[in-house]
Amino acid sequence: MRRQRQKIAGVMAGVLVLAGCSDGGFSGLYNTPLPGGADLGDHPYRISAQFSDVLDLVPQASVKVNDVPVGRVENIDLAPDTRSAWVNMVVNGDIALPANALAELRQSSLLGEKFVDLHAPEKPQGTLAEGAKIPLDRTNRNPEVEEVLGALSLLLNGGGVEQIQKISHELNEALTGNEAEVRGLLSQVDKLATELDGHKGEILRAIDGIDKLSKTLVGQTQNITNALDNLSPGLKVVTEQRDQLVGMLQSLNTLSGVATETINASKDSLVANLRALQPTLKKLTEAGQDLPTALRILLTYPFPDYAGNVIKGDYANVEAKIDLNLDTFLENMNNSSQPIIQLPGTQGTGTPGAIPFNNGTAPPVLPLPSGDLPQAPQAPQSSQGDVLGGVLGGILGPILGGGR
Repeated sequence: MRRQRQKIAGVMAGVLVLAGCSDGGFSGLYNTPLPGGADLGDHPYRISAQFSDVLDLVPQASVKVNDVPVGRVENIDLAPDTRSAWVNMVVNGDIALPANALAELRQSSLLGEKFVDLHAPEKPQGTLAEGAKIPLDRTNRNPEVEEVLGALSLLLNGGGVEQIQKISHELNEALTGNEAEVRGLLSQVDKLATELDGHKGEILRAIDGIDKLSKTLVGQTQNITNALDNLSPGLKVVTEQRDQLVGMLQSLNTLSGVATETINASKDSLVANLRALQPTLKKLTEAGQDLPTALRILLTYPFPDYAGNVIKGDYANVEAKIDLNLDTFLENMNNSSQPIIQLPGTQGTGTPGAIPFNNGTAPPVLPLPSGDLPQAPQAPQSSQGDVLGGVLGGILGPILGGGR
């Protein structure tokens, strides 16, 4: 009876274990607190870190700072984009980490367990608090042992070592005895790099210009295609006229030879003519600004150059100035040799109304009839003629009419 009870108890324990394993993939065992581990203290806080690859990290794995356990991994959730995973951790509340802390997956030994290592960056900022999330750009992982062994196997089995040995041997062969040349080459390369760095701005502008040119060419692709397609008939014509072009070039060659011989044969005469021309050129230089003035008068000789404004083909214009100043008019009459005009009611010189003549010398007197002077009939005039006639009448009328 006792053995049967033991068997029944063992079967029930196995059923319970299998039930726990089938519910959530051993989630019950993962959530079971393990003995030992990090001390979380009285006030732990929870943070999350996003990794592109969590490798074989499992819940309850350690969270360390400077290789000291300060927390554990609670669970791992797949991100919505299914390209990364979020590792949810609980950390001791007494551990102060900056807000921009970094998270890295590491391995305790060559074949040891995986754990999350938290550490501060070069320039820490802020404080990591409850619910903080470390994004993907601040997480990383160390290479796996399998990856290192695979790369080493590829290097050894793929002939990489043999190729490195061959390259090293060839370099030794090339450099042996050419140390001075190689040193000079390196010096020239350094100088070239320095020169290129000094012209960096010009190089960038040239690259920008090439970029703009390429864009312009792309925009003119259709026109360039049409030009290339239509270039074939032109090339065909050139091909057909190849003999004529060759003959023309040969004739030009012959002409150049004859011209060279002619210049060589007449070199002395040409030099003598130029020397004989030197005095003439010197005199022309001395003429200076007088030469343009003389050339301007030459076109209208024997008339002055102003004649070009008067003579227009087969007719000439007349320019006249009429001075209506009475003082000037009387002065001109006084200085002339013509007889003065005797106004009515005056006799001889010195009488009122008589105009002196030549500083008091009595000139011949021409009497005028008394009364008003007869008026000549006037023809119709333009508006300008009316104005001019009115002005002359207003000035000369009182003089000729006895002062009226």
